Amino acid sequence: EVQLVESGGGLVQAGGSLRLSCAASGFTFDDYAIGWFRQAPGKEREGVSCISSGDGSTYYADSVKGRFTISSDNAKNTVYLQMNSLKPEDTAVYYCAASRYGTSWYLSLYGYWGQGTQVTVSS
Repeated sequence: EVQLVESGGGLVQAGGSLRLSCAASGFTFDDYAIGWFRQAPGKEREGVSCISSGDGSTYYADSVKGRFTISSDNAKNTVYLQMNSLKPEDTAVYYCAASRYGTSWYLSLYGYWGQGTQVTVSS
């Protein structure tokens, strides 16, 4: 059974940090790209960052460049999203997802999704 389980969300003040984790199981981790997406109330789900578990290539949305860092521990089948200098506009439910088609911002290419973890940044 394929599973993606996010953890690490919570409430933090503006300027603070959180580290999200995405633990994957049930598929060959090295063959997939993992993406982090977020969805704020009333808004569409958007891409935040993604990483190729194979070669480690990373990509970031402009809104998080320089503040967020994605990394992968292939031995643990886990992808992390280190979020620093958090802003109130980062408040959203954060999802991780897996794509066998490589790194992409297209949600439809991600066949597996986690249940999401809430991140709330207070001003």
